[in-house]
Amino acid sequence: MTNQAIFPDDENGAMLRQMDADGDDLSVPREIAFTVIFPTEDSALKFAVMLLKHEQKVSFAEGGDQGELFWLVQAHPYMVPSHENISSYEDLLVSEADAFGGRFIAWGCES
Repeated sequence: MTNQAIFPDDENGAMLRQMDADGDDLSVPREIAFTVIFPTEDSALKFAVMLLKHEQKVSFAEGGDQGELFWLVQAHPYMVPSHENISSYEDLLVSEADAFGGRFIAWGCES
């Protein structure tokens, strides 16, 4: 497989490429945190409950940035950090969060 097939030229590909360059073994499954922010506590809680009903591990917190209050929901699926897995889960969260006024902001994991 070419490097472009493994690490496409997008944000997820760039992050995975950097993890690989740092010596991370990307074939090892691990918990990945996907973060979505919401304008209200109620919308964040409704989204978190929806994830829980689909047997996802979830964390929830209040956040703020320059006087703006928001609510963070993190989903923590256990998966191999491949471009396909990351992008597919991110796309799913983006489409589901939209109904609750949420916005996907990032994903991350420990190596």
